[in-house]
Amino acid sequence: MANHHSATLSYVMDTHTRAEIVICGAGIVGIAAAHELAVMHGIRDIVLVDQAPPMTVTSDKSTEAYRNWWPGPDDSMVNLMNRSIDMLESWSDASNNQFQLNRRGYVYATADAAKAEQFLADAALAEAQGAGSVRVYRNASEAQTYQPSAHRGFRDHPDGADIFLNQSSIRARFPYLAPNVTAVVHARRCGWMSGQQLGMFLLDAAKAAGVTTLSGRVSAIHTTGGAVSSVTVLGADGGEHTIATSTFVNSAGPYAREVGAMTGADFPLFSEMHLKAAFEDTLGVIDRNAGLVILDDAQTLQWSNDERDELAATDETRWLTLPMPAGIHLRPEGYGSSQTVLMLWDYHSSHRYSAPIFPLEDDALYAEVVMRGMVALAPALAPYVERLPHMFVDGGYYTKTEENRPLVGPTSTRGAYVNAAFSGYGLMAAPAAGELLAAHVLGHALPNYAAAFTVDRYQRADYQAQLAAWGSTGQL
Repeated sequence: MANHHSATLSYVMDTHTRAEIVICGAGIVGIAAAHELAVMHGIRDIVLVDQAPPMTVTSDKSTEAYRNWWPGPDDSMVNLMNRSIDMLESWSDASNNQFQLNRRGYVYATADAAKAEQFLADAALAEAQGAGSVRVYRNASEAQTYQPSAHRGFRDHPDGADIFLNQSSIRARFPYLAPNVTAVVHARRCGWMSGQQLGMFLLDAAKAAGVTTLSGRVSAIHTTGGAVSSVTVLGADGGEHTIATSTFVNSAGPYAREVGAMTGADFPLFSEMHLKAAFEDTLGVIDRNAGLVILDDAQTLQWSNDERDELAATDETRWLTLPMPAGIHLRPEGYGSSQTVLMLWDYHSSHRYSAPIFPLEDDALYAEVVMRGMVALAPALAPYVERLPHMFVDGGYYTKTEENRPLVGPTSTRGAYVNAAFSGYGLMAAPAAGELLAAHVLGHALPNYAAAFTVDRYQRADYQAQLAAWGSTGQL
């Protein structure tokens, strides 16, 4: 879905009345699939269709983080992410780390002593599922063996996790955290990257291998005898163009359900609006070497008595005085002299949509609410509440299934595939998902986690039983 001039579009359509594969969606998931099929498997006649420029609908709204630290109930997500991270590291080596992959880790913090036991149980499960070894520090002496993360790069870092259960060690290693934090998990095979640079690295290689980008909107998917036969695209020139093809891949992100309906599929998807805020930490509160830091505790915002009374007096603002969910998180952004900090908090569970709406619904209070909430994680941020700095707020949609696992594989229409529902984790999952999608398309051997992500899993009795008692979905 690149943004071509109409002359370029006409040329593309004149020379691509047929394609071996048409992929709808030029976000990171569609680009990674095109790269896998073209670069790794030599399929040259691939058309990547989107009405927006590549990486501009949701992929560029990401925090650009990755992790192999995922809950169960099985090891499928850990295995998928481990494979993705293997691929990211390989591409980083091949590109001289063009997309600035690091391994700062994810830092989960709690002030709830009871939750420390849950941290230990979750870590034991993660270790059993393949996330790496767990190291537990119950006193300052044990914590001396802890290896901090480097500012850049990913080599020579431990995997697994380090768990701190001693407050003096927590204060020494994570001095910006609130003094009441009693337990910290530093998950290690985690970090972030430049998503835009990753996308361009993959797209450039895909184009060099023969992939063509096309600016337009898929308006119809045609079938013959129950199999895909062609795709109609409403082009940027206003004309309708038909591409004959036997293989169609739905990587349409927040539009995946709408696109799937063109072949009669009803994917169990919905979208949540998620925002993030960026500000300049001129006070130097957040350690520039910090990982992505998450407060795993619910909280109530702090207000003066007069403010609380005023907010509680109306239905429109009463929610600001009520308990708020866990999961507020931040990370430093940039290198060198950068002071930027990204902050996120999905405190509105009601921001759920059956179909995306653009522009996004405005939340005029988001910047202040997130900063107020962050004080519970890092109290030294309090001066920013008194004089709120300029904050840039943007966001996008997390399109997801109820259990927060993607859909990757064939649909009930022959030749139609889906590669979607990467709820906020598209950048980290796209490499392995593209590889998995290609294995389905080409009829190659599938990895052991493939069945966990196919559309037909919802028709399996064992999966329905799992859904009934799922537990944590790993959503941040």
